[in-house]
Amino acid sequence: MRHLRRFALIAAAALAAVPASAETVYVRTGRLIDGLSNEVRTSQCVTIVDEHIKAVEPCGKAPDGATIVDWSAYTVLPGLIDLHTHLADLGQSADLAAPMKASPAETALVGARNARVTLDAGFTSVRDVGTYRGLTDVALRNAIDRGDVPGPRMWVAGAYLTIPGGGGELNGVVPNDQLPPDMRLGVAATPEEAAEKATYLLDHGADFIKAIATGAVLAIGTEPGAPELTEDQLRAIVQVAHARGKRVTAHAHGAIGIRNAINAGVDSIEHASLADEATLELAKKHGTWLAMDIYNGDYIDNVGTKEGWPEEYLRKNRETTDTQRAAFKRAVELGVNIGFATDAGVYPHGLNARQFAYMVRYGMTPMQAIQAATGRASEEMGRADVGAIVPGRYADMIAVKADPLKEIRSLEKIDHVMKGGVLVR
Repeated sequence: MRHLRRFALIAAAALAAVPASAETVYVRTGRLIDGLSNEVRTSQCVTIVDEHIKAVEPCGKAPDGATIVDWSAYTVLPGLIDLHTHLADLGQSADLAAPMKASPAETALVGARNARVTLDAGFTSVRDVGTYRGLTDVALRNAIDRGDVPGPRMWVAGAYLTIPGGGGELNGVVPNDQLPPDMRLGVAATPEEAAEKATYLLDHGADFIKAIATGAVLAIGTEPGAPELTEDQLRAIVQVAHARGKRVTAHAHGAIGIRNAINAGVDSIEHASLADEATLELAKKHGTWLAMDIYNGDYIDNVGTKEGWPEEYLRKNRETTDTQRAAFKRAVELGVNIGFATDAGVYPHGLNARQFAYMVRYGMTPMQAIQAATGRASEEMGRADVGAIVPGRYADMIAVKADPLKEIRSLEKIDHVMKGGVLVR
């Protein structure tokens, strides 16, 4: 019996050492846009093994045992990337106190719904750039990674790094020192505090840091053109993040705040609404990325007015929308790095692709707009595992019947979505 028992243990160990057979998926495409090149290839097939792309080549015989997905009647693109979302939050409304009324658990559950809608819309990756309820975005990201809830791949900020009463605070509800502690995880008044708060967020699961360098449109008592975090505070944040191989993005509308952030070494700028010529040239010189949400100004003006959002919000939106679009157009002309970023959550999640038409209207070609949401977006995040249909990357892909290079708005209604080689729909 002792020998039998020993044999059974050896056999079990041998079986455990044999890797499970890899699952193979073979996708036939009609037109293929890979997210990196300007070429559109036809009749290409994508071989996927265990979530990743193994090969992209002219169609032939499918590998033995492969699951075949026939998208030969579609244009196939990489899964889309939105660089500015707020999944783990309640969404914008006329109720200033809404984020405080919802518990962290409720906020995370709302985030799970937002994540599913976003994935269904073809956005298989997002950079989530802040939530009032600190670290709920970390919880949502982890739940998606475990497979507990469906959603896009998430890279999260954890909380806003902001000055007291600044654009990252929930102002106008109660005195700010009476807000729940998890709503003030990133409040910092000095460079030392800014470094400490950045360290805390990274220690607790943040993938990057979001710093508030100017006032905000959608925050009571702050002005978009006014600098907030100083250059010294921003530099302290950047030093902490970069020492750990993490990136920093700065919310910055006004030119002075943008320049402070660029000079401090941030990797990207959110909004850049009031960027002037000198500021855009500085971004170009430093290779700083711009993430400009040029669609949602119309939504805020239309829906915000109907729903009775604070007049302060509506005024600031009117003062920045057209200026931001002009800055975007000029940034395209100058060749500044631009990624696809929408501020989803200000408007309903799932409508992210509405921005494509605006990017084309304000100077990009359809291919540039697509690359801004695929290969270029992955470059902005410092990722080499998403954003392109090339060997080695995650098999995140979408399919549309129409040709988006001829009708960019076709991306507003995706026919099929795949994440990691698994059909979402």
